[in-house]
Amino acid sequence: MKINKKLRLTATQTIATNFALIIFIGTLLLMLPIANKSGEFIPFLNALFTATSATRVTGLVIYDTWSQFTIFGQLVIMLLIQIGGLGFMTMVVLFFMVLKKRIGLRERELITESVNSMQIGGIVRLVRQILIGTAAIELTGALLLATRFCPRFGFWQGIWYGLFHAVSSFCNAGFDLMGQIKPYSSLTYFADDLTVNLTVMALIVIGGIGFVLWNDLLNNKLHFWRYSLHTKIMLVGTAILIFGTAAILLLTERGASMAGMTFSERILASLFQSVTPRTAGFNTVNTGSMSSAGTLITMVMMFVGAGPGSTAGGIKITTAAIMLLSIISYSRGHNDMNVFRRRIDQLLMRRAFCTAVFYFLMAITGALVITIAQDLPLKDVLFEAFSAFGTVGLSTGITRDLITISRIVIILLMYSGRVGSLTVILSVSERQVKTELANPTEKIIVG
Repeated sequence: MKINKKLRLTATQTIATNFALIIFIGTLLLMLPIANKSGEFIPFLNALFTATSATRVTGLVIYDTWSQFTIFGQLVIMLLIQIGGLGFMTMVVLFFMVLKKRIGLRERELITESVNSMQIGGIVRLVRQILIGTAAIELTGALLLATRFCPRFGFWQGIWYGLFHAVSSFCNAGFDLMGQIKPYSSLTYFADDLTVNLTVMALIVIGGIGFVLWNDLLNNKLHFWRYSLHTKIMLVGTAILIFGTAAILLLTERGASMAGMTFSERILASLFQSVTPRTAGFNTVNTGSMSSAGTLITMVMMFVGAGPGSTAGGIKITTAAIMLLSIISYSRGHNDMNVFRRRIDQLLMRRAFCTAVFYFLMAITGALVITIAQDLPLKDVLFEAFSAFGTVGLSTGITRDLITISRIVIILLMYSGRVGSLTVILSVSERQVKTELANPTEKIIVG
C-alpha cells in the first residue's frame, strides 16, 4: 500500500495493475515444463494468451486445455479463473481473514470498487458472504457434475473434472477438459445430458447476476417489491434475455447448428446457448455452423453480458436497460426515465451510453486491426472480437489461426473487457476536472 500511495494510484488503477501482475505470474507458471505435457517451455505469447483468457474469465484458447496442460497446468488455470472471477481484492480479504489481520479503509475502498458495491459500509460482511456462497455453490455444482463425469472418466478424474468445470462455469470462464474425448469440443458431447446442462446453466446464471444482488435476495427473500431497483432490473432483464434468445435460437438453428436434434434436444440446446453467450463460453453445439441469424443474436448477447459486480463481462444488463428506457422515454417526449415507480438519474444514462459506445468501438477497432493483419472472414473476426471484449470465450474456430499481432489484439481486448470498458478510461484519468468558466452553448443539427 505504501507503493500505491507513493505512486498515487486510484482504486481503479490499483485493481487493473494487480490483475496485470497476476496475469504475468500465471504466464510464467504456464510456460514451465511441469505445466505442459510436452515437458518443454511453451512460447511466452501463447502462455500470456492463456493466462489472460483464464484470469479475465474469457475462455478463448490457443491450446486445448486437456491435451496441452498437465494437472499442475490445469490447476494454475483453475486458480487464475477463480481469482479473476471473484476479483483480486476478494481473494485478499480471504487471506486477511485467514491471517486474522485488520482490513483498513484503503482495502475497503478497493474491495468496494472490485465488487461494484454501491456503498463501503458492510463491504467486508458482503465479501464474507460472497466467499462462503461461492464455495457452497461451486462444491454443489462439482458434486452434481461428478455424478455424470465419474462413470465416464473414472472416480478421481470425474471428481477433478466436476470441480474444474464447476469453477469454470460459476466464474463464467468457459475453459473445459473435454479434450480427452475430442480437442476443442467443449460440452458438445453432453448436449442431451439434462444434469450437465442444467447444472452448468445454473452456475453461469448465479455467477453472472452479481454479488450485490445476492445480498438483496438474502435480505428480502422472495418479496419482489422489497428488492432494490438494481435487483428488479437484473432479474427481469435476465429472464427476458434467456427465454427470448432461446426462442429465437429454437427457430433459427433447427436447420443449422441444431440440425438432426429432436425437438426436446433443441429446446435444451437453445436454452444453453441463450445462457452461455452472456460471457460463459461453453457450447453444446458447433458455434461455427450457426446460422447468420443465430450468430447475430449471439453477438448481441455477448455485447450485453450479465450483471455488474459479477463474474461476467459485457456492457451489463443494467446498462442495456438504461439505454432502452432512455430511448423509450425520449420517443414518448418524457424528460425522466421511470421504471418500477422509480426515477433513474440522468447521469447514469450518460454513463450507460459512454460504456456501450466505448465497448462497441473497442471491439470494432480490434476487429479492424485483425482484418488488416490477416485475411479472415469478417463475420468470424467480429465474432471473435466481441467474444474477447465481452470475456465470453465462444469462437467460430479461428483463434488458433491468429498470427502474433492478432493474438496481441485479442489479449488486449480480453484484459480491457474484464476490467470494464469505462474502468479502462477511468484508470488512465480518474480525477474530475472542475472548471470555473464554461464555454458558451451553441446548437448543432442532430439526426
